Amino acid sequence: MVRSKLLVIGVLVAAIACFVVGLLVPWVRTTAIIGLCYALAALGVTVLLRAGQISFGHALYALVGGYAVGFVGRAFPALDGLLLIAAGTAAAIVVGGIIGLFVVRYRAIFFGMLNLAISMVLFSFASKLFEVTNGSDGLRIARPTLAGMTLERADFETWMLAATLVAAVLLGWFVQRYFESAAGEALAGVKTNETRLEYLGLSSYRILWNGYVLSAGLVGLSGSIFAVVQGLVTPELGYWLRSGEYVFIAILGGSGHALGAFLGTLVFECVKLIAGAYFAGVWQLMLGVVLIVVILIAPNGIVGAFRRRKAAVAR
Repeated sequence: MVRSKLLVIGVLVAAIACFVVGLLVPWVRTTAIIGLCYALAALGVTVLLRAGQISFGHALYALVGGYAVGFVGRAFPALDGLLLIAAGTAAAIVVGGIIGLFVVRYRAIFFGMLNLAISMVLFSFASKLFEVTNGSDGLRIARPTLAGMTLERADFETWMLAATLVAAVLLGWFVQRYFESAAGEALAGVKTNETRLEYLGLSSYRILWNGYVLSAGLVGLSGSIFAVVQGLVTPELGYWLRSGEYVFIAILGGSGHALGAFLGTLVFECVKLIAGAYFAGVWQLMLGVVLIVVILIAPNGIVGAFRRRKAAVAR
């Protein structure tokens, strides 16, 4: 109980510190928001990792969320930014629910590759249907009001940072509670012993579908926030490399705790920043080396390493 309270306090202090730094250093705001978008998307992938499944195409829900924001924003120019984000997230949940009916029937590499195939089909449509999506140039999104307030760019980024931090903290808490609930334990059971779940009278298909829809909603939310903040959504938001980055972060952080997605994002962004500054031509190589080291030293990710150390100290 004490450790849980300390963890909550630590998370809240980190969120407040991030907001204060964003206020003092303007360029940090957009960087922090984009980083939180990656963390939310990685959190969605972590939900699937809990069930032992990896999606190599989950960026398609960021694409769906981003384009939903673009289309709804064009149809209703006076709509508030928070409602646009809600609309994008809802679109991702609906699409995820439909696609999930099909893909959750499969496991392992078949699950991952089916998601990849579907994502690349949608990516191709977004790139080629110029009349609808404006092709690779993407859709521009006018800066909306935020909670009814018309804001200049700097103030808009400040309030978006605050809103994204609140969303990240609340959703991180919600996902962790989900992991610790009966539904979350059943989701983990899909990985450990799916047959036993069926013997208990539980539908592994339904359990994984619920997790898949939650995962799609989290990634869709990240894409919606990204589109509103950037003022632009392009097909690159759903490219397979973006999906790979989400998987990278989720594995780096570990699926043992919802906090892993945020720790993985922090390490990912720091390595990318340092590698981009000093090894501009081979920064992807540096990311690969970091992932290999983490897998060898801590196969369960950063969270797994902390838990292993905690268990060793307890002995």
